[in-house]
Amino acid sequence: MNVIPRDQHCISRKNISDSALKVMSRLRSQGHQAYLVGGAVRDLLLGGHPKDFDIATDATPEAIHALFRNSRIIGRRFRIVHVRFGREIIEVTTFRGHHDSGDEDSAERGGNHSRQSASGLLLRDNVYGTLEEDAVRRDLTVNALYYDSGKFEVFDHVHGLEDLQRRSICVIGDPAVRFREDPVRMLRVVRFAAKLDFSVDKTTAKAIPRCSHLLAEIPAARLFDEFLKLFLAGHAAATLDKLREYKLLQYLFPQSQEALQRDSHALALLRAAMGNTDQRIAQEKPVTPAFILAALLWPTAKKTATHLQQQGEPPMVAMNNAAHQTISEAARHISIPRRFSQPMREIWEFQLRLQRNHGRKAAELVDHRRFRAAYDFLLLREQAGEETGNLGSWWTTFQELPMEQRLQQATDGKGSPGGRRTRTRRSNRST
Repeated sequence: MNVIPRDQHCISRKNISDSALKVMSRLRSQGHQAYLVGGAVRDLLLGGHPKDFDIATDATPEAIHALFRNSRIIGRRFRIVHVRFGREIIEVTTFRGHHDSGDEDSAERGGNHSRQSASGLLLRDNVYGTLEEDAVRRDLTVNALYYDSGKFEVFDHVHGLEDLQRRSICVIGDPAVRFREDPVRMLRVVRFAAKLDFSVDKTTAKAIPRCSHLLAEIPAARLFDEFLKLFLAGHAAATLDKLREYKLLQYLFPQSQEALQRDSHALALLRAAMGNTDQRIAQEKPVTPAFILAALLWPTAKKTATHLQQQGEPPMVAMNNAAHQTISEAARHISIPRRFSQPMREIWEFQLRLQRNHGRKAAELVDHRRFRAAYDFLLLREQAGEETGNLGSWWTTFQELPMEQRLQQATDGKGSPGGRRTRTRRSNRST
């Protein structure tokens, strides 16, 4: 173990959450070990200002819960404790031990035990151990650094500081074994490499193609949680490149991977959408998974809608059916909650409504709750090279007009970008 004293690192207590300091102090006062761990230590050593603070301790979840009335135990696969201070949550985990430390009797009692599938996938992992064992059990070396806020020391059991200085993402232990235990670790490798702009250790990188197929064993709901971490942390563009580099995108969005191989505009659209999301996060503007999901699956939805139109379906019906087919197929691999799938469908269908830029409905379209997202999506499509007849420029100008002027312009034959009114087909009605 390498102990880094206060005068050899840059971590200061003033950059640590007061709530986290209180939790560690309370645990130490009751005779327990307690350390700041993981991303907070990593980011502090890199000179950053973490937003989340996790704590590792030798106290059991039950003991932690007994010390903090403002806490609750969560999780089954990994049991952890959330200690709440207003809107801030401090996550406290018990030191994990080796898998063979558990036994069947303790499993029946709901205590210290683990369980793996035949392929090595961890199904349950509530095995408690020592600080040293906990460090070895973590996934990445740069996330296995511990800070003692009482002695102001940093503890490094797995050469994490060295990898931090080398700017390298390295899995602790045998990467193939660790990936079999939890295939999601491959996504974590990619995510942190993108977030920190680090390289991936050669041994770790070599194991990914041999183990990537194991991601098919991960439940679709968990993959959606990982999708949020991958693309809504402010580094979506770099993450997309890493997923493609290590051929992991196909296990999240096989339709998108297929589209990238056949559609010259697909990659440009994805990069534009990711860059737009990263920019909004940097500016602390709201973002929604629905927008990125819409970009990821648009090439497939568009292709399917075109095919259905060729079979005789009206454009809006074709798009509606294409959206249903595309989302249903995607959901076989990654869960998409309805609160996101419905806005996706509306953004896609709106692309057709934006083509009808004449008449009163066009004037009122600007005030629709989904207009802004659909308009932004239209601009990204144009940025990616899709031909829209200069619709983006027209709507950019049109939406700034007062309602009266919108109505006048949309009804006097100047609706379309070229100044000509778009012809619409009227259905024959019997009298």
